[in-house]
Amino acid sequence: MGYVIAQLPLPTDPDLLVGANTADDAAVYRLSPDLALVQTVDFFTPVVDDPYDFGRISAANSLSDIYAMGATPRLALNIVGFPVGVLPLDHLVEILRGGAEVARLAGVTIAGGHTIDDREPKYGMAVTGTILPGAQITNATAQAGDLLVLTKPLGTGIIATAIKRGVARPAVVAAATASMTALNKDASAAALAHGVHAMTDVTGFGLLGHLLEMCRGSGVSAELWFERMPWLPGAAELVREGVVPGGTKRNLEHVHPHTEWEGEFADWERLLVADAQTSGGLLIAVPEAEVTALVGELVERGTSAAAVVGRITVADGPSLKVSRSAPRGS
Repeated sequence: MGYVIAQLPLPTDPDLLVGANTADDAAVYRLSPDLALVQTVDFFTPVVDDPYDFGRISAANSLSDIYAMGATPRLALNIVGFPVGVLPLDHLVEILRGGAEVARLAGVTIAGGHTIDDREPKYGMAVTGTILPGAQITNATAQAGDLLVLTKPLGTGIIATAIKRGVARPAVVAAATASMTALNKDASAAALAHGVHAMTDVTGFGLLGHLLEMCRGSGVSAELWFERMPWLPGAAELVREGVVPGGTKRNLEHVHPHTEWEGEFADWERLLVADAQTSGGLLIAVPEAEVTALVGELVERGTSAAAVVGRITVADGPSLKVSRSAPRGS
């Protein structure tokens, strides 16, 4: 999509505070000196079999972009594709009921939406949030020396593929579902309380892809520490068995020219780091002096991970470096 956007003229509206030029999570538009809108849209096909859980996952994923900007979601519109006459309408009811439940937990009003007849189910939301102009957190303001904190374990893409192939154990599905349906609300609030410099959510482009966007937007490089990364139960075993989504493979190909792997890494380990996520956690670039307090608050708030997985470095050579372990003292 980056190629397509590059062929289009960029808007020059001075009130558009965040647009598409840095591949950020949402757009930010100033309405007045005291109010800006934060807008995003996302939808996708089912990643789990249960319609209610699919609705919850997709809603949490749609809201995540607003939290990644440090904003408060307010209003949502449903976006639905559904194979009328092929699947029971009760399935659609359950999808929308799941989305409504997550919106309720987020304090978001669903004001309607739009549905089309489609051969494959699709669901998501267009979400509007609010923020004070200038208070938004972008993916383009990371600073050398920042530590990188990840708030959810990785592996949802691999597990979703295992579900489609019918090889995912119930406990693995349950753990992935719990992670994907969890809101990033508390993680965002914790980041804002501890001097976050830059933030993004980890979704389709995977940890490597979204971190590469952060590096490009900020003019920095980054190093990641494999042994510090949190994984969902079953993800490593499944990828070793060859359960790999096409999107994960494409992610790894995309970042390959910009990534240095320090030491020996098996192919399956590289695929794990590049796994295409659904409703993943926040990746937070925070000053080193704040990281202990941030991790403590994330744990206190019950986020599913609070892992210090890397560091922002001065731009030099490849944008990303993946090492087996963190340097001593990190």
